[in-house]
Amino acid sequence: MTNQPDRIIIFDTTLRDGEQSPGASLNVEEKLNIAKALSKLGVDVIEAGFPHASPGDFNAVQRIAETVGTENGPTICGLARATKQDIKSAGEALKPAFKRRIHTFLATSDIHLEYKLKKTRADVLQIVPEMVAYAKTFTDDVEFSPEDAGRSDPEFLYQVLEAAIASGATTVNIPDTVGYTTPSEYGALIKGIKDNVPNIDQAIISVHGHNDLGLAVANFLEAVKNGARQLECTINGIGERAGNAALEELVMALHVRRQYFNPFLGRPTDSTEPLTNIDTKQIYKTSRLVSNLTGMMVQPNKAIVGANAFAHESGIHQDGVLKNRLTYEIMDAESIGLTTNQIVLGKLSGRNAFRTRLQELGFELSEDDLNKAFLRFKEVADKKREITDWDLEAIVNDEIQQPPELFRLELVQVSCGDHSSPTATITLRTPDGKELSDASIGTGPVDAVYKAINRVVNIPNELTEYSVKSVTAGIDAMGEVTIRLKHEGKTYSGYAANTDVIVASARAYVSALNRLYAALENRKGNPDLALANQ
Repeated sequence: MTNQPDRIIIFDTTLRDGEQSPGASLNVEEKLNIAKALSKLGVDVIEAGFPHASPGDFNAVQRIAETVGTENGPTICGLARATKQDIKSAGEALKPAFKRRIHTFLATSDIHLEYKLKKTRADVLQIVPEMVAYAKTFTDDVEFSPEDAGRSDPEFLYQVLEAAIASGATTVNIPDTVGYTTPSEYGALIKGIKDNVPNIDQAIISVHGHNDLGLAVANFLEAVKNGARQLECTINGIGERAGNAALEELVMALHVRRQYFNPFLGRPTDSTEPLTNIDTKQIYKTSRLVSNLTGMMVQPNKAIVGANAFAHESGIHQDGVLKNRLTYEIMDAESIGLTTNQIVLGKLSGRNAFRTRLQELGFELSEDDLNKAFLRFKEVADKKREITDWDLEAIVNDEIQQPPELFRLELVQVSCGDHSSPTATITLRTPDGKELSDASIGTGPVDAVYKAINRVVNIPNELTEYSVKSVTAGIDAMGEVTIRLKHEGKTYSGYAANTDVIVASARAYVSALNRLYAALENRKGNPDLALANQ
């Protein structure tokens, strides 16, 4: 990728750093679905994973490189430590991509050198150019990151970056690894690099930062003003600890305030040209996809994509918006892909109308997936008089974006009330085709359902999160349930939507258990289930 100082390159690391969020583990098909959505969103670079970390990660990066890394698609990137084994794995996994990048890193802060790497500054100055040059034998596009740059000695950092660029690095990334810096400090760090690294004009300056103090987006915007031209971010800001800088917040800040940022990129102040290649109308859909597949819910007050981001409850605000939306809205909900369309389809709607509307919403389904989604649509339409776009989205997410169906919920029935013990009866079809039923009493109907399911599945687990919300308003709204459960220190998520929240709760739980069961069988070496888990 050539140096493009007049626009911002969006480097998405949802599939690498984002997946490092506790409980956000994805299988290969789920990663592929997200990668396709990111490509449609218009990101410039997809960091698809850490190929040397595991065979599963290698396979995922390779599949994404094959499927999404087309001539007109994004650059596909693989992360590698500054070792030959890591770099070779990344190079092999990325081979199918038309545009490929190896992103290698080595810490430069004294605290990391002393306690983590047990290396000296002289060691780093020897390793970095050698490993960047080795990465260059696999691809011309090499990125180098001095890990914990925010806490590194600036003079030493300049030396390392100069050596990396001299050895062939075309992008140098400046990570605020622990989310410690403030905007003015981060801007000064980027300016110092521009002013003191002699060959910096031969590389693009990138930034990567965590949100531990809630400053990641502000830090990045300050970095742009000081010369950074690539932003490393994730959908919904997911990532380790408090997460990463959120893609949707950065893109919309640059979109809404482009007249402010134009001069920093050498453009006329009044230029209306976008500062990124992102199709903003794909933002909301991509956000929902990542939320559903990772099981990481978006809080209602989240900027840009939260449920309340375009809601107005205050009478004064409502009055102002009705008179002119600019009184209290700085952007249009439709600019991120939200529609005002309420009644979309009904129970008499045909298959062709259903397919057409899904295509308008950005869903491209195979014939089999369309059949499954259409049957579910008809089932929901019989219970719900008005079907909205949000309902359709929930139906598709629930039917299509699920793990391999190893256990299948065949029946769930509950009895509860203020003068009775909540009781649940369930029937599951097991992976070997048997139908098993059981019943249990719980503190409430959902607790009773989960206890009954556990008695059949018989895999010890701890429920760590249960979240339910309605897709739309109204007594007949579909309920979305997201759950997370833990087994042997690992977290597995499940998602489901249904007009009956008890059914949705049961299906979400079975979804998570299917992920858990597939992981256990994968560990045992069951080839069929191992393949299914890919």
